[in-house]
Amino acid sequence: MLTSELKRILETLYIRYNRPEYVHPDPLEFLYGFNDIHEREIVGLIASCLAYGRVSQILRSVSSVLDIVGKSPRTFIMDGSPAVFEKVFDRFCHRFATGTNMAALFSATGKIIREYGSLNECFAAGIGKNDSNVMPAMRFFVHRLCSAAGGMGHLVPDPQKGSACKRLNLFLRWMVRKDRVDPGGWEGVGSPRLVVPVDTHMHAIGVKLGFTSRRQADIKTALEITEGFRKFSPEDPVKYDFALTRFGIRSEMNMKDLFKT
Repeated sequence: MLTSELKRILETLYIRYNRPEYVHPDPLEFLYGFNDIHEREIVGLIASCLAYGRVSQILRSVSSVLDIVGKSPRTFIMDGSPAVFEKVFDRFCHRFATGTNMAALFSATGKIIREYGSLNECFAAGIGKNDSNVMPAMRFFVHRLCSAAGGMGHLVPDPQKGSACKRLNLFLRWMVRKDRVDPGGWEGVGSPRLVVPVDTHMHAIGVKLGFTSRRQADIKTALEITEGFRKFSPEDPVKYDFALTRFGIRSEMNMKDLFKT
């Protein structure tokens, strides 16, 4: 496919599908109810950490957590304690994640906020001025979370192990980018550094477009796919992620029709 033709297709998909009406079913929708960035970043972290498995189960799990924390997740976290979190999440379960894992995530988040003021400030503290992408900062961020409280299990992936860290990169897309679907609000990170959230669907798209020939959807693959998209959107390489992934999420949209535009 010619570069100019692919650019036209990607832009057409972005214009057509990068709209609020195509968000559901997607855990991103939970962020829209929180205008305060200090509340939204916590909701975004919760929603992204639970973004694995069937989408219907993801939405139920995120909703159940938000029902517990109420209108101000930040207040809930700052007024809580490890013992309180263990008690309120005692019956929580999301695939591999238990209530103990969720309680640990809340305890760690509270400690990070007390130390840095916000999740944004913690993540930004890990960015070097010469970093070409967010991976060094992600490693710093995850290290700080895991140092603050152990026992989060599968909720927080470890970038050191070579994972594509799809959920954390999804979280960053939500928090850093701002357009018709991504609410943004974070400062000091910047869209040019973002990495495409890669799962099996995005991996297949990356292979089809010739951005990667790697068989494993790991961080090396994610970086190759990101560089492929960067050729079409240098300042915003994850620009097309939402539109492209609608074909793997919405039941009425078939992956076979993705590039019939």
